Amino acid sequence: MATNKNTILGWATLIMIIMGLLLIALGAFRYEDIAGWGFVAVGVGFLANAWVFSALKGRL
Repeated sequence: MATNKNTILGWATLIMIIMGLLLIALGAFRYEDIAGWGFVAVGVGFLANAWVFSALKGRL
């Protein structure tokens, strides 16, 4: 399997989407106090970074 820039960005995007969804789920279902808002905020940040990585695929 050839690992070029697009493949690495694709894997990074997939990993960041999974981590973002896991953090949002932790904030929503596990921590219902004020700490949950922090987990959700970080999860949304991961999804935003994954969106940027996805947009960069094919342009680098």
